[in-house]
Amino acid sequence: MTTKLFSIVFLILVPLSAFAESEPASPNIILVMPDDVGYGDYACLGNPIMRSPAVDAFKKESLLFTQFHVSPTCAPTRAALMSGRHEFKNGVTHTILERERLSLRTFTLAQMLKTAGYSTGIFGKWHLGDEETYRPESRGFDEVYIHGGGGIGQTYPGSCGDAPGNTNINPALWHNGKWEKTTGYCTDLFFAQAIKWMEAQRDAKRPFFAYVSLNAAHGPHVVPKEYYQQYLGKPGVSEKTAKFFGMIENIDSNFGKLLGKLKQWGIEDNTLVIYLATDNGGTAGVRVFNAGMRGSKGTPYQGGTRAPCFIRWPAGGIPAGAECDTLSAHMDIFPTLAEITGANLSDEVKVQVEGRSLLPLLKNPKAESSDRMLVHHVGRWPAGKIAEAKYAKCAIQNSRFTLVNNQELYDLENDLGEKKNVMADYPEVAAELRSAYDQWWNEVQALLVNEDAVGPKVNPLKELYWKQFGGGPDEKLLNRMDPKKKFNPPGNRGRRG
Repeated sequence: MTTKLFSIVFLILVPLSAFAESEPASPNIILVMPDDVGYGDYACLGNPIMRSPAVDAFKKESLLFTQFHVSPTCAPTRAALMSGRHEFKNGVTHTILERERLSLRTFTLAQMLKTAGYSTGIFGKWHLGDEETYRPESRGFDEVYIHGGGGIGQTYPGSCGDAPGNTNINPALWHNGKWEKTTGYCTDLFFAQAIKWMEAQRDAKRPFFAYVSLNAAHGPHVVPKEYYQQYLGKPGVSEKTAKFFGMIENIDSNFGKLLGKLKQWGIEDNTLVIYLATDNGGTAGVRVFNAGMRGSKGTPYQGGTRAPCFIRWPAGGIPAGAECDTLSAHMDIFPTLAEITGANLSDEVKVQVEGRSLLPLLKNPKAESSDRMLVHHVGRWPAGKIAEAKYAKCAIQNSRFTLVNNQELYDLENDLGEKKNVMADYPEVAAELRSAYDQWWNEVQALLVNEDAVGPKVNPLKELYWKQFGGGPDEKLLNRMDPKKKFNPPGNRGRRG
């Protein structure tokens, strides 16, 4: 090759190479999200007894968002993730009683990614509606491998319910339109199926989105002893908490296997992995360590909504081992992935999405961004009691202050534990947050589409199980399951999601 020809080829190739480095091909996307795990339930975030080597190592390879927020309970978080907006605007104000169903007008994250050429799969927990039109196979997912309801074995009057008698060990799972009886532990099964499906997409050279949305470590804490025996006898650890930690350690082990497969397949560089470490505040582990926060699942305090979010994408230039303290939230995942994949959003979807793309922060964690306000509301009000619930179990915050229950103002910059009410010191801040909250509350009223919904007499997935394998309820059970009886469970105990 002559010098002149070599120069021409070099000038052509260098720009192409530079472009490839700055704008990689559509990355594979994996979103892993455990259930009921708290900010303080990982060794790398300060837990004194937890063993989480895979997440600890992943932290060194990823960007950690330290001021990331989810909803106070699980179906609401899933609704915000799937839509890019607050869960109430999708009609999701509870975890049961038809109020967990994602509005049929919502354009989902999976549907958005399919417009960008992605294959989509969900493995684990859906919890946004069990009737046919609400199930993930009707909302943009190609591969579906899930349990029903809000947890394995959970059943409530109406549409929300899993297969009868289901447990974490050897569960029946809903797989692409039919029930499948399995052998093994639930978390192992969900990861194994996800890995199998991802390998098939890789072989077919299709970019994929794998949503590994786990039921663990949600109760009931059914887990083989081999996973939790090492935590028995630790200070402040009951058998229940030991099992809870064992479920997390099992998640960690499976997460490590998944990352190992990406490396083995040679696709880890251009695979965007999001480890959203919980779907709501902590539960069984908060008495051991709660990262200095007040509150837990089902509360509007920081301990009920703050969640660590780790993001790794080597080809995308995300700095390894860095941290970002910009206020961010679950609703930001949708617009972030839309921008990364180049998905074209319709005008209607653009109106739907209220989150912010995190892409500028992925490139520069210290990038400046305007302040914002996030609303946290536990919901779960009794039927017909919306007006009374306006200021109950709610908070609105910006990057420094949070107004809780319209009565408590905390300076998070100086009081992360929310111990000192500074309402009297900053009345103008409280007034600004209250005004924004009142406006938000008025906006969501027209979108609370599930408040008067009446579900079917029999859980649809349970009914399909009986049709496939035989059996079914007697008339007395059907009467007890009748949703028209206005079932209102007491309290807000975490077992419902």
